[in-house]
Amino acid sequence: MSTSALLDIRGLRAGYGETEVLQGIDLTVSPGEIVAVLGSNGVGKSTLNRAMSGIVRARAGTIQFDGDAVENEKPSAIVARGLIHVPEGRRIFPNMTVSENLDLGSYRRATARRAANRDRIFSTFPRLFERRSQRAGTLSGGEQQMLAIGRGLMAEPKLIILDEPSLGLSPLLVEELFALIARINGEGMAVLLVEQNVVQSLEIANRAYILADGKFVMSGAAADIAADPALKRAYLGM
Repeated sequence: MSTSALLDIRGLRAGYGETEVLQGIDLTVSPGEIVAVLGSNGVGKSTLNRAMSGIVRARAGTIQFDGDAVENEKPSAIVARGLIHVPEGRRIFPNMTVSENLDLGSYRRATARRAANRDRIFSTFPRLFERRSQRAGTLSGGEQQMLAIGRGLMAEPKLIILDEPSLGLSPLLVEELFALIARINGEGMAVLLVEQNVVQSLEIANRAYILADGKFVMSGAAADIAADPALKRAYLGM
């Protein structure tokens, strides 16, 4: 593994039943980076996230995080190491309050600093502070996404995976969300941004990978990919 890599994936193959979805994935994320994985529906993004999180087992290849192999570890052990996945669709607990949802984020990690971390999340997301005693299911879509990210941050991640965070949000909220992700990264946190929103992801990412049919078809500096006309062919099929 590269000494500079926080996450280092080599030759990863994974799938379901007889179907192999990921067909030999290589990916790295260094400390302090925003790395984007971009692709349309059905190309393997969710399978990649689940493999990194231990929900789907790797059939071949290695996943090293912070210097240790994790491809055979349980999801709870991977969370305890500081690799935190904020899943697509938010997955909040609708009948619990905002504060209770946040506290669940520190269940496996950073329990001793729960109150201090909750205060930090409320400082980052003032709207969540205003709604701290409100049931999460009554929040707007944008507020629920803030809550999902805040819950992930409660675990003091070394790397946070954000799975389709802009999905279903209005253009104004999408702008706000991407500004927030850039701010979180500006405080030193590594971010793996898994998205369909190509343009805005490339604006804030350091590097990017384009996923198509279980393989990376492009990778490199985000600015270079954004300027490459092959992006339209690889990602949009144009």
